[in-house]
Amino acid sequence: MSEPIRLAKRVAELCGCSRADAERLVEAGWVSVDGEVIDRPQHKVSTEVVTIDADASLEPPEPATLLLHKPPGCDTISGASPASALALPGSRWAEDVSGVRLLKRHFGGLTPLVPLDREASGLMVLTQDGRVWRRLTEDGDEIEHEYIVETRGEIAPWGLRRLNHGLSHEGRVLPPCKVSWQNEIRLRFAIKGCQGGQLRDMCRQVGLDVVAIRRIRIGRIALGKMPEGSWRYLPVGERF
Repeated sequence: MSEPIRLAKRVAELCGCSRADAERLVEAGWVSVDGEVIDRPQHKVSTEVVTIDADASLEPPEPATLLLHKPPGCDTISGASPASALALPGSRWAEDVSGVRLLKRHFGGLTPLVPLDREASGLMVLTQDGRVWRRLTEDGDEIEHEYIVETRGEIAPWGLRRLNHGLSHEGRVLPPCKVSWQNEIRLRFAIKGCQGGQLRDMCRQVGLDVVAIRRIRIGRIALGKMPEGSWRYLPVGERF
């Protein structure tokens, strides 16, 4: 039985590279042990098969951004039931086509962005990437969000026109947005700078009660068919 050694040492032996470069290869997720990607250089190996990906590069890995389908009842930014707890390796959407390799390091240091009401569902963002953070905070009010709002009741005369332009929320005159009927009970909102509780208040002002809210798009990024509680990676190069 071989004496266990650090994975980085084994990689350095296999590649003929420095220990520092071997650690970078491991941390970037290019190394598998018996078919499983291991990104901890200190992981001990003995007789296991260590494989280095043919596309391995010493370039540092990109920070990850996760797109999560938040279920109702979870908190986005803060609260007792954080939606971020759902971002686990096992809950990655099976149809994620981002091409991003799953690494354990992707689940540390994630910052939740773009608030969503606790009882609402839909697309939310968790990121390690400062560029995404700046885009969704500093430019947040300029990014259009799209929601499907299920309602009950009878809309007031000229109610749809007022939803598009003509309402106020918490003393602020709301700018124009785009609202249309998706079917008999669901409204589609395309809106910028939406605040907590605003969609419910807008509907209330035109005689409608809100049954459910689901965010289906943030900027150019759509929720698609991803089921509740699942997440996928934001592909490298895609922008909100």
